[in-house]
Amino acid sequence: MSTAIYSHPDCSLHEMGEWHPESPARLQAIEDQLILARMDGLVERREAPLAELPIIARNHSLEAIALVRENVPAHAGEYYPLDADTLLNASSYKAALRAAGAAVAATDAVIAGAIDNAFCAIRPPGHHARPGVPMGFCLFNNVAIAARHALESHGLKRVAIIDFDVHHGNGTAESFHDDPRVLMASFFQHPFYPYSEVEPVSAHLVNIPVPAHSKGDVVRKLVLEQWLPALHAHKPEMIFISAGFDAHREDDIGEMGLVEADYAWITQQVMAVAKQYAQGRIVSCLEGGYNLSALARSAVAHIKALAELD
Repeated sequence: MSTAIYSHPDCSLHEMGEWHPESPARLQAIEDQLILARMDGLVERREAPLAELPIIARNHSLEAIALVRENVPAHAGEYYPLDADTLLNASSYKAALRAAGAAVAATDAVIAGAIDNAFCAIRPPGHHARPGVPMGFCLFNNVAIAARHALESHGLKRVAIIDFDVHHGNGTAESFHDDPRVLMASFFQHPFYPYSEVEPVSAHLVNIPVPAHSKGDVVRKLVLEQWLPALHAHKPEMIFISAGFDAHREDDIGEMGLVEADYAWITQQVMAVAKQYAQGRIVSCLEGGYNLSALARSAVAHIKALAELD
């Protein structure tokens, strides 16, 4: 498979204080692990452009965009709190444009056939960002923006979003709650942040709550019994992944028990569906993952699976 990694140095300039787990060190840890795994030359590197505002505005209100753009501090070392856990620094708006731009550019390249799939090593993450307001470390919903771009700019009729972050992707679910063109399938620790109500499972919303301390066997069972039947029924023409690695057993943010092999296995199941219905087209975007070692190992396992290097 031809796999590209999209990123940009601007994504590392966004930071929310030394105390904050969503830090620039996350991207460096992934980069270090890619070098350790000798991935240079096996995947293509591409630079993320700045997303265009009309593309972001397909998923976010102008008020939500302005909330980020107009409250960026003027000076380095200053912060503006959007909520208790989500802060802006002087580079946050540009980083958010790069993160969304990576997802959009990767979508364009995959649909054009220039690459088979892509992983976007980006931050800030996105799946908590609601159409009307940022939240939960997230400014713009990168995966939702990319999915809308595939539908509206490229004319795809059906796409799917897979979310394996430990937290519920409430912003993504809200974005597509009434849009049957988009199947969202996820698991998430429950009860847990963002403490949203669990949606009933429907033909296009298959978001499965699991209790704390669930391990890979639980997740693999729900993938086989609930995700895959929904994906086969939906027949997506492209698949997007919200790739959060904070359900790893070493990550103290959550209380689940996944390991690298589980992330690789999930990726392989999704790839099989993509090959059957979507010409193999997948764009994956980094979400959570805060134990740096576990994040890096899991992300590289995911990228290796995308590139079929295992």
